[in-house]
Amino acid sequence: MALKIKVTQVRSGIGRPKPQRLLLKGLGLRGINKSSTLQDTPAIRGMIRKVSHLVTAEAVE
Repeated sequence: MALKIKVTQVRSGIGRPKPQRLLLKGLGLRGINKSSTLQDTPAIRGMIRKVSHLVTAEAVE
């Protein structure tokens, strides 16, 4: 079974550069306190790293 990551948006994307807003959209996040469960891949980890100041991430089995 592949590992998954639960990503939760904790800060707003308003006033952030457009690439950061697009990364939030790419992660499936649409607002504060919304969560998305994604496959644990290097691409997803890189996306999370770019917006780490706006989201929290935790491993899910």
